[in-house]
Amino acid sequence: MKKVIGLIPLYDDEKESYWMLPGYMKVIEKCGALPIMLPLCNDKDELDDVYILCDGILFTGGHDVDPSMYGEKASDKCGIPNALRDTMEAYLLNKALSDDKPVFGICRGIQFFNAFLGGTLYQDLPSEHVSGIEHHMEEPYDRAAHKVNVCKGTMLSDIIGEGIHEVNSYHHQAIKDISDKVTVSAVSEDGLTEAIEVNGRRFAMAVQWHPEFSFENNAESLKLIKAFVDAC
Repeated sequence: MKKVIGLIPLYDDEKESYWMLPGYMKVIEKCGALPIMLPLCNDKDELDDVYILCDGILFTGGHDVDPSMYGEKASDKCGIPNALRDTMEAYLLNKALSDDKPVFGICRGIQFFNAFLGGTLYQDLPSEHVSGIEHHMEEPYDRAAHKVNVCKGTMLSDIIGEGIHEVNSYHHQAIKDISDKVTVSAVSEDGLTEAIEVNGRRFAMAVQWHPEFSFENNAESLKLIKAFVDAC
């Protein structure tokens, strides 16, 4: 039987509907696993049931993390959070880290990991971290927007190699203060944290860029998801 990877659902506030970008599912399928979109809920019994079904969990992009998670009030440039998703992700991430079940975060995923583990975020990069680097690119999203430096001795360097790599980029928030429970594994040209690894876990990694958009023409993006699936 194929490995089952649970995907955190995306939510459309206007339509009040769940949805999923196909790239998240397609890249998991390409790596030989079965992706399933989880229900958006905070019922612990239901979450326990879906958690048991999953060999690993992918924390997708989406809503801004509620600043209350890292002890701040929302600025006027912070997006509307999704309290249900924050609660659901906190419950599942805590269980996965406790059980050493593999987890992988993308975009919001890296931000949530860091905030949940005690770090903070820039609520809005353009106003809080002025830079000439493009972090909120326009389509197509499968091309490079800027470079990152992958740190030596990290799990990420074992997967795609240390040194300079080109990545896509589509976000307006990012890690500010690093949690003391993670190791930084990649940094952008303007000093932003672009990848982290949770200390003491066999595979608990997150990146700020979007491998689900670029895996079809970028071998490193595919390697990254394949390493996650293999860990599961």
